Amino acid sequence: MGVDVKSYLNPPVLLVIFLLVVSLMFIFPVLNMILLGAILAYLVRPVATRIQSKLKFSSVSILLAMVVVLIPLILLIAYVSYEISLAVTSFMASHYYVDINQFISQLPIDTNSINSSINSSISEIGKYVLQSTVTFLSKFLNISLDLFILICSVFYFVRDGDKCLNFIRDFVPDDSKNFFDNTVESVKDVLRSIFYGHFLTSVIIGIFGAIGYSLLGYPYGIFLGVLTGILQLIPIFGPWPIYWALFFIDIFAGNYPRAIIVLLFGFFLSTIDMYIRPALSSHYAEIHPLILLIGFLSGPLVYGIVGFIIGPLILGITYTVLDNYRKEYLLGDE
Repeated sequence: MGVDVKSYLNPPVLLVIFLLVVSLMFIFPVLNMILLGAILAYLVRPVATRIQSKLKFSSVSILLAMVVVLIPLILLIAYVSYEISLAVTSFMASHYYVDINQFISQLPIDTNSINSSINSSISEIGKYVLQSTVTFLSKFLNISLDLFILICSVFYFVRDGDKCLNFIRDFVPDDSKNFFDNTVESVKDVLRSIFYGHFLTSVIIGIFGAIGYSLLGYPYGIFLGVLTGILQLIPIFGPWPIYWALFFIDIFAGNYPRAIIVLLFGFFLSTIDMYIRPALSSHYAEIHPLILLIGFLSGPLVYGIVGFIIGPLILGITYTVLDNYRKEYLLGDE
């Protein structure tokens, strides 16, 4: 029994499809911020609910919850950026230092060409400054727009998330509403599993790492702890590149005891991860490590640094939707 496509593709449906495609084209440049806002709203909402039980003002509660949740993330990103720029500057200063006086003394100076050289240099510097200023303003405006959209997305998803979900549910046929409801609950389990079982585990490992590196006497101990927590999100590899890098640095420096200790410390953190991660995520969805690995590695290629968060979540949600469809429509009651 065939499906009558014409009965579905009537003028109102075609109009809706056309408007959806056009709308998607408009929001695509900022789609990563909207998706990230929806994800962060999932974190902000429980905090806003607790604050609202005390204040009774929903908008104020949401804004306070956003400050509580987002400010630490912003400070963390700012700290990592500062440490990276500081390390790059220190490296450049130590490896590419030039004695200006010695360099000038070795140059054959032609007094007749000094004026033309100065004028040419001033012209080039002016062009470079103008180009750099325009580039900076362009990037600043783009970043400001992204942050504005992110903040607005978080606020409205927290406030009106249930309305959006009910609005979408109204379009679902009655015989598929059960599948829709089950899928929504499964998606919530995926989000809880990733946030509690993976992100929270990474925070704990990062804190232990920062304390351990500092006690072992490594410079930038807190920064190394932050990197350890971030790499802990990546399945299979984890933060082991950091452990091995520190190991070989100590070996080459002749600090053999600390080289052995840092590897043992890595095994210790890995053991903690083996116990903490299942304990936090066992009550929710089980996600195959390969899905997370592909998400963490491919996400930044599509959406930049934001993709590091969005990538595994989208793949995890997609897998869950497909699994629910398989159970609901392919396996049935088996």
